[in-house]
Amino acid sequence: MTGAEAGSLTILAEKAWAKINLTLRVVCRRADGYHELESLVAFASIADDLDLVPDEPEVLEVTGPFAQACGATRGNLVIKAAAALRERIGPLKTGRFRLAKRIPVAAGLGGGSADAGAALRLLARANGLKLDDPRLASAALAVGADVPVCLAAKSRIIRGIGDILSEPLALPRLAAVLVNPGVPLPTREVFIRFAGKGGAKRMQQVPCGEDAFIGFLLEHDNDLTPAAVSCVPAVGDVLRTLRALPGVRLARMTGSGPTCFALFGSREQAAEAARRLKREQRDWWVCAATVA
Repeated sequence: MTGAEAGSLTILAEKAWAKINLTLRVVCRRADGYHELESLVAFASIADDLDLVPDEPEVLEVTGPFAQACGATRGNLVIKAAAALRERIGPLKTGRFRLAKRIPVAAGLGGGSADAGAALRLLARANGLKLDDPRLASAALAVGADVPVCLAAKSRIIRGIGDILSEPLALPRLAAVLVNPGVPLPTREVFIRFAGKGGAKRMQQVPCGEDAFIGFLLEHDNDLTPAAVSCVPAVGDVLRTLRALPGVRLARMTGSGPTCFALFGSREQAAEAARRLKREQRDWWVCAATVA
């Protein structure tokens, strides 16, 4: 979180950290068609950058390697977040948003939701709102189910449709490699394929020691993986490749896919795995990161 002065121009800046679903249990399908979930969410050290230049016309400029995949800016969650907050507080001091898009789109990494969360943090700063203002939380949920947890971008257990958040958790910092096979996978398609039977084991206390934490993760899977693999078989290819890498402790899909992650015992192992994958799988997006 930064604020910079360029001459007389004030620029507010935030990082929109990629969201990682370390676990994901589908609890049930509700009468309204939404699914209730239970998920342990963490954040990776890869982020989009979002700036706000206050007191200029409200527009969104998108750059970066995944800018083209974002589509029309009028449907971007940054603009929707501003509209949702305006509905709740009335006149809103806003401005020109500048988004550097580095997180793959439709990838299970919550990139759009992270951008919306960063936009709400910027607007809170520009309008003198505290981050725990209930109107921010209400706006976040109105924009999307993943936005509430991305508002403060802290590790938590989320439940319901994303509206029930635990207190922030102190998770061990884990070396990871993120891999996306380059095939977009809309969440809706995964849930259509989902067989409807989720994991039965509810999460209890999350351990903080690294070995105990990895053991905990091995007991709690991602229920959406089979459905995602049936939609995009490349997800299965990525998981098999990750599980065969030296030093890997766990490999799993995040969210509704198709991005997968592998956890390693050290940053050196993760960095070497990323280098190897970039050499051998040139069509995949590969990124070494820290997850916590």
